[in-house]
Amino acid sequence: MLDVLVLISGSGSNLRALATAAAHEDYPARIVAVGSDGEASGLAHAEEFGIPSFVVDPGAFESRESWADELRAQIEAWNPDLIVCAGFMRILPAGFVRAFAPRIINLHPALLPRYPGAHAVRDALADGATVTGSTVHIVDEGVDTGPVLRQVEVAVASDDTEGTLHDKIKVIERPLLVATVAEIARGEINVKEYARA
Repeated sequence: MLDVLVLISGSGSNLRALATAAAHEDYPARIVAVGSDGEASGLAHAEEFGIPSFVVDPGAFESRESWADELRAQIEAWNPDLIVCAGFMRILPAGFVRAFAPRIINLHPALLPRYPGAHAVRDALADGATVTGSTVHIVDEGVDTGPVLRQVEVAVASDDTEGTLHDKIKVIERPLLVATVAEIARGEINVKEYARA
């Protein structure tokens, strides 16, 4: 059984999808805890599923590094096999990433390496893309630059707005995340292969 810790910042729709899957006996992973960088509405999903949660608010710390040190301490207390950033809207400092790499994965709303960063859907539309999608990748010290594990494509319609395209991506990213975590749990994806020498 793979022990997973999920980090969120918002509504937690991907957390909910993962928690729903993990509630089934045949799913090879379980969520041991959920962490957030604020009082995110998605923490309600953790409560509903009986998953412990914690909040580490950057505003309560003097520096990004001291915030990351506390976040690291909270995570280490749960000793997870895998950390899943599911709508976690913070860039993690290099020292934090090094402490856990390559056991941190992120779900990104674009087909990386195209459209990294916080405005991926807007950037795809501005670029006139006809196809975008969702990517699960290993978190490294850059911004959405880590090795790609899995991707799913979504067609961009001529009348798509940022909102409608986001909604399309949400539909495919939830099963993508659930399937990728299961593949990691079963050893079909070995994240340790991505460890730096």
